[in-house]
Amino acid sequence: MQTDLNLREGTELKIPRRKLWPVFKQQKYLFLLMLPALIWAILFAYTPMAGLYMSFVNYQPTLGRFWYSLFHSEFVGLQWLRYFFNNGDFLIIMRNTLASTLITLLFSFPMPILIALAINEIKNVQFKKIVQTSSYLPYFISWVIAANIIVTLLSSDGAVNALLKFFHITNESILFLQNGKYFWWIVALGNTWKDMGYSSIMYLAAISSINPELYEAAKVDGANRFKQIRFITLPHLKPTIVILLILAMGGILNAGFDQHFLLGNDLTKDYSDVLSTYSFRYGIQNGMFSYAAAVGMFSSVVAFIIVVIVNNIAKKINGQSLF
Repeated sequence: MQTDLNLREGTELKIPRRKLWPVFKQQKYLFLLMLPALIWAILFAYTPMAGLYMSFVNYQPTLGRFWYSLFHSEFVGLQWLRYFFNNGDFLIIMRNTLASTLITLLFSFPMPILIALAINEIKNVQFKKIVQTSSYLPYFISWVIAANIIVTLLSSDGAVNALLKFFHITNESILFLQNGKYFWWIVALGNTWKDMGYSSIMYLAAISSINPELYEAAKVDGANRFKQIRFITLPHLKPTIVILLILAMGGILNAGFDQHFLLGNDLTKDYSDVLSTYSFRYGIQNGMFSYAAAVGMFSSVVAFIIVVIVNNIAKKINGQSLF
């Protein structure tokens, strides 16, 4: 009773800290299961961070082996970052990256929530499984295939132009992929179509954890399905929505390489060239490895700062945060 009273009064319940070794000894098999993921993270997430040093040197691969060349190249400090900020490409690249990611976020973030709510309302089990499987399938299609599907649909004699002509919206075919003003929207809708079904899994998992008795009580009180969604389902989804929004904001400078590289062309370059394609062009095609590394480091640092800021804002407003 005293504990419940303290929690109701808003006082913090102090839990004694346990030493690491007794916990490890007691749960050694759980730690053993975590070991492969830990090794993977060290090898593929943290070890490559040593390559960030390339951003501060004028890397010359002709000096010899990679690590020898890296640490014996001329140290130039922030020269590559200053070059990136001062040349004429910076504003265009940042405009394209931010516009593409923000428009994508506008469509791709709410759609999985709507799909999860819709699937949850399906009562027929067999039909529910068919809908779920159909919504997941695009996620497992590579962007090479997805890009070809999009190009085929948006071609001058494709299905989209055929429908526009059928409904007399236009008399002539619209060259969607040759006009830059359509490019950001095409990428945003393509990203949404490809990822929305798979992203809805987390929301469906959160919905499945809601106590069914809450819905039964709401029915007794006369609440229809829309009111049950508004006052029961959405409030219980709120923590999941906040966490995923914070993570999504962390990728605001990651517009995606595959879709922009595959769907872009010389006619839409002023709209399709983003940070990932820009660093690829200079790093791989032009051999400016240090410059490309500096651009990538800038993107990662800004993403980290955005995650911290959004996380703190969410903590102050909703009391929910990622860390």
